[in-house]
Amino acid sequence: MKELRLMKGNEAVAEAAIRAGADGYFGYPITPQSEILEYLMAQKPYETTGMVVLQAESEVAAINMVYGGASCGKKVMTSSSSPGISLKMEGISYIAGAELPALIVNVVRGGPGLGTIQPSQSDYFQATKGGGHGDYRLIVLAPSSVQEMYDFVKLGFDLSFKYRNPAMILTDGVIGQMMEKVELDDQIPRSTREEIIKACPWATTGKTPDRERNIITSLDLDSSKQEKHVLKLGAKYDKMEAEEVRYETFGCDDAEYIFVAFGSSARICQKSMEMGRAKGIKVGLLRPITLFPFPKKPIKELAKKVKGMLVVEMNLGQMIEDVQLAAECKTKIEHYGRTGGIIPTPEGILNALEKQIIGG
Repeated sequence: MKELRLMKGNEAVAEAAIRAGADGYFGYPITPQSEILEYLMAQKPYETTGMVVLQAESEVAAINMVYGGASCGKKVMTSSSSPGISLKMEGISYIAGAELPALIVNVVRGGPGLGTIQPSQSDYFQATKGGGHGDYRLIVLAPSSVQEMYDFVKLGFDLSFKYRNPAMILTDGVIGQMMEKVELDDQIPRSTREEIIKACPWATTGKTPDRERNIITSLDLDSSKQEKHVLKLGAKYDKMEAEEVRYETFGCDDAEYIFVAFGSSARICQKSMEMGRAKGIKVGLLRPITLFPFPKKPIKELAKKVKGMLVVEMNLGQMIEDVQLAAECKTKIEHYGRTGGIIPTPEGILNALEKQIIGG
């Protein structure tokens, strides 16, 4: 029987990292994600698994430590909250350009600027559109429970190594701070140097009898070579869109209206859906799990069948643009959002559906 434990979302991320066989965590404290670093420090995984946990001198230092560890084929990660992720963006772009695996966790707080320490989903554009410079994408996973905060650490590592591309868990202060029961996996051993050399022939693990040294860089001053590299990255992102789309639906088979929401907003929409059904409103919910790659096809198919979609987010309207593009003008689409750290209520969401879609 698997171990069950009552944990905060942030604690679940940290425990998952240890059990997933992570080699290193490099971070910096910032509300509302500091428990990830604090939990790892308290657990002292270096004494049990050999995992390195280091509080860097800044967010910029932390992401470049991740860059170094990833260059060696190590399973490394960082975490932060919105302003801290902004500081890491140059390094994230470097990691993507160098085709390195890494896991980044963003426990989103309200912005812009320092904003507030309260929950938000306002980093959607930053995460899904390549918040740093250049033509690149992150694999973006959006958990809606503490269990998924735990599960998506291993999934994020697996996908990042599969595609040699950074993956991000985009969550928020609601899920990071809430406590739920979590089913824990058995410990996965950290990879040995020999296993890394075999599995990661691109890594800077030194010269071996059957290969030369590797050089890791995201720089190429030859325009024709750089274009080929960027086109190669584009083909990789196309493959992600073909093979890695993840989403969940509730009550969509007979629905006349659809909520589209991710993360904590999706959990609240489930209650709104129940309340709507009780009033005779046939409403369903589509929850994107991967924000990139985005579930374009299921949204397009649902748009052909329903009278309208309400996109619910804790921001001024960001994911709605992807929903509108996916729906191809097949149905009415409106947005309902709260900002500044205010969390939408089930009643407020249902009222918005009735006013903006049904009665609009």
